Amino acid sequence: MDTQPYKRLAEHLDALPQGFPSTEDGAELRLLQKIFTPEQAELAAQLRVTLETPAELAERLGRDKRELRNTLKEMARNGLIRIGKAESGLGFGALPFVVGIYEFQLGRIDAEMAQLFEDYYQAAFGSALSMQPQVHRVLPVNETVRNDMEVRPHESAAEIVRSAQAWGVQDCICRVQKELIDDPCSHPKDVCMVLSNQPGIFDHSDQVQAQTLDEALATLQRAADAGLVHSVSNSKDVWYVCNCCTCSCGILRGMAELGMANVVARSAFVNQVDEALCVGCGTCLDYCQFAALTLIDVCEVNSMRCVGCGVCVPICPEDAMTLVRRPEDEILAVPETETDWMQLRAESRGLDLGEVM
Repeated sequence: MDTQPYKRLAEHLDALPQGFPSTEDGAELRLLQKIFTPEQAELAAQLRVTLETPAELAERLGRDKRELRNTLKEMARNGLIRIGKAESGLGFGALPFVVGIYEFQLGRIDAEMAQLFEDYYQAAFGSALSMQPQVHRVLPVNETVRNDMEVRPHESAAEIVRSAQAWGVQDCICRVQKELIDDPCSHPKDVCMVLSNQPGIFDHSDQVQAQTLDEALATLQRAADAGLVHSVSNSKDVWYVCNCCTCSCGILRGMAELGMANVVARSAFVNQVDEALCVGCGTCLDYCQFAALTLIDVCEVNSMRCVGCGVCVPICPEDAMTLVRRPEDEILAVPETETDWMQLRAESRGLDLGEVM
């Protein structure tokens, strides 16, 4: 098979701020071959981040508009490219591999794709996780912040969910992938949450189960009860809430398996232990996924490792833990929009964002 279309697509994906690092053995090409046809790869490699209509693309690429429109719609249905409203009509644009193309393969992933992703993950994904700013940021679990602390809307998973107009849930592709390679974890799969400002958008979806606000909040709580960490995109534009674990999550596995620190942006909060209440039982140590807790006579918190998720707080039998706001100079700024995040990421990688926009 001619690999040139896949090489061009891989280079194009790596030129996006999110990155798609190459491997020495071509693992990224084998993964793309599983997901794209050569023709689809060739077209995807020519798309910009900014949405363009089929007419605009046909003119720029020298293609037949009608044929191009049909191909673009099929690719969008398969989660290979973006689709949305452009200035002059329905538009199409490039998707990053993560978060983007890979997550949209939930309905297509099989054991072969799962293993191809694992091969790529082990060979190269660590370098993508090391790029700054991080793809994900952590939000505290409900009701774990001390009640006299300010919690801004973009710092609260519950408030982000409440601000949406449509809610849905689907299986976590990370846990599905690990299950397909015979390395499942015990955490629930059906807790990957998607949000939208367009009412009813998930009502007729084949992959997303539409929810009411109350059902979405219940899903959020169910994830917290399972000891999962709420993670969202690292900007104030939030359209999904991942509920993550270090055993399956592609991001948090970077800490557990690849030995990386700071793979996610921490929340604005940090765990605080009331030494007068702590009896040193050690229950919390089993719930911290970031190795931020140690036990001597009482539990102690490493504030540099603590990401402020609050997962350990509700399981303390003595109510000795709570989240408190970090000093303002320790709180990481959250980009206002996804475009702002992309600009920061491009700058950190020495890329010119204008070349792909």
